[in-house]
Amino acid sequence: MKKSRKIVVAIVLVIIALPCLFIISVRLGAFGHIPARVELLNFKNATASRVLSANGELIGRFFTENRTSVTFDQLPSFLIDALVATEDARFFAHGGVDARSLARVFFKTILLNRSGSGGGSTITQQLAKNMLGREKGGVINILASKTREAFLAYRLERTFTKEEILTLYLNTVSFGENIFGVGSAASRHFNKHVEQLKIEEAAVLIGMLKATTWYNPRIHPENAKIRRDVVLSQMQKYRYLEQREADSLRILPMIPDYTNLESKGAADYFLVHVKNEAERILLDISASGEKKWNLEEDGLTIVTTLNLFLQSCANRAFNDHLSVMQKRLSEQYRTPAGRKVIDEITQNILRKQNLEGRADDIRLQTLFGWNDLSTGSVSVRDSIKHALTLLHAGLLAMDPITGAILAWVGGIDFRTQPFDQITARRQLASVFKPILYAAALEEGMEPCKYLDNDSIILSGFDDWSPENYDHSYGGKYSLAGALAHSMNVPTFSLFLEIGFDRIDSLWRKLGFSFPLNNTPALALGTAEASIREIAVAYSSFANGGYQVKPQSIVSITAPDGELIWENNFEKAGARVLSERSGLLISAILQKAIREGTGASLNSVYGVSIPLAGKTGTSQNYADAWFAAFNPNLTIVARVGASSPAIHFNSGTYGSGSALALPLVALTLKKAESDLLLRKKISIPFLELPPDLAGALNCPDFRKETILDRILDLFEKEKKTYQKEPAKADQKIRSLLRRIFRK
Repeated sequence: MKKSRKIVVAIVLVIIALPCLFIISVRLGAFGHIPARVELLNFKNATASRVLSANGELIGRFFTENRTSVTFDQLPSFLIDALVATEDARFFAHGGVDARSLARVFFKTILLNRSGSGGGSTITQQLAKNMLGREKGGVINILASKTREAFLAYRLERTFTKEEILTLYLNTVSFGENIFGVGSAASRHFNKHVEQLKIEEAAVLIGMLKATTWYNPRIHPENAKIRRDVVLSQMQKYRYLEQREADSLRILPMIPDYTNLESKGAADYFLVHVKNEAERILLDISASGEKKWNLEEDGLTIVTTLNLFLQSCANRAFNDHLSVMQKRLSEQYRTPAGRKVIDEITQNILRKQNLEGRADDIRLQTLFGWNDLSTGSVSVRDSIKHALTLLHAGLLAMDPITGAILAWVGGIDFRTQPFDQITARRQLASVFKPILYAAALEEGMEPCKYLDNDSIILSGFDDWSPENYDHSYGGKYSLAGALAHSMNVPTFSLFLEIGFDRIDSLWRKLGFSFPLNNTPALALGTAEASIREIAVAYSSFANGGYQVKPQSIVSITAPDGELIWENNFEKAGARVLSERSGLLISAILQKAIREGTGASLNSVYGVSIPLAGKTGTSQNYADAWFAAFNPNLTIVARVGASSPAIHFNSGTYGSGSALALPLVALTLKKAESDLLLRKKISIPFLELPPDLAGALNCPDFRKETILDRILDLFEKEKKTYQKEPAKADQKIRSLLRRIFRK
């Protein structure tokens, strides 16, 4: 008998001791660290960094967890009431763990199996769970997690006030869709700050905490309304609402205003650029020994240079113009001849990527369309065909003095076409010509120097011959007239005269990264560069000849308002063009807008701000360019399919003036409606100084004179491509010019 008693006592002691040992081991950290009071005081949620436009509008966030932290003062009282009434009615009475709730769970939920009797976790315990995380699977792990949460809940109650615990909880809790905290949830589901919420909207958000997907108002609006009404009933039950008020709120329809900055924002491509630049800045700060900042967790505020109105104008221009041009290109490739071209290119792609055997495999894919995205089952072959016929485009606007980026549209849709067209390298066509002409001006040539427009055949290059766009020959074009009207033959004559080395030197000074090839066709724009590089080069034409560096960030501040970094926007870089050359190339390109290939900017689209600029159309209309500037604005656009083999069949739709210029024109025309922006980008050009005032006062074209014919006698029947003209020929021509002038 005594032995039996000893066994029973031993069993009882073991039953008592094991839980005690388990609890002690949890307390000592055997199942995971429990933060000490000092750690709790320093606790900080991972908070999304906000990215703002130059005028302070939100354009995006960087985050590991999409969270916007709020203070207790920002939380409406009815939001707190809804939370307490629904999740923890005795919140203000218990010390972290509610014994009554635990007893209710034990008797009603466990013993009587009543599933609707409520849970036992307090708000403080839920906060502890959010802070610690929870191990998955296994009874021991669950028991350990619950015990750790209880210990931490007690510690939280002794470290923070009830108001601070509520604030921490509402900033920590998940609302699904990678949204954390009530601040971000209010923005996502109702497009407003948390302090602007109405009672019924607050009830929707609190209702989501039970099951963030099942009660998501976007995915399951009916479920969300039912749950909202439950929350309102709880608020009535605990006397936070009068019955009449609760009844009136329950009959209201649920009207969410869903915003999702991740799906399609105003400046998605720009945000990628900003993130890269911000990370470089923060890395430099930490390397200098200052505090190390985390862009995705520290809740920084990044003010950018972006003018959101100009950006929106560009986005609308893309939609208005490219949707029409895309339809025309698609129609062209639906003809028998067009389908044959697409089929051949598609087959080549399949062969090169070893996909011929899987060409007809069906995949679920999202395809871009200007009306909307479409998701469906598409074969690999049809997916390639769809991608081939898409028109891609980019537009960049910047301040040519400071380099501040004002607008950055990197493509037609960031979700399906994330590759940034601003940095893509494509053939420049005639937007290269101003660089060649600027090199000539740097050599002291005058805008009224006349250039040959005679047919030129180059032996040794398969008898290659440059042609004008209108196939005209004969006579002479002034240097200014040839550039303004984008004449190819006179441009090549100028190229022969100044030589490759001078052009290459200026090309490098202007900041281009891709080396030039010394070939005859270079004169007509076979060089490749990006929109960004062209914007930088043309900014040197706009600002008097100085190099400029594109910049996207104005300042970075900490959550407490401390200024971490500020841009001083140094205005003067290295001089890359003489003042004379800068003034003259600007004057010639103003002429191109008034009289040449850019004339439709004003005559067709009604853009009234002063501009200089140049169109460009690459071979077979594969790429269309337009670059323009004035003293306060540089803006560049390019349009083309991903493969140069896909293009319009004529200049009616495929030229720079038809395909790229309208993007700039529509953007600027819309921008003119904003008085402040119009004032900023409407700065007139300075008049030429007295010594250059008459530099362009000559006819663009003249017929050959007797002098021209005599000089032509010294030309070879077939010109030979060389880096420099023969010195003897130069001397004879110079002597004859002096004689005839006298």
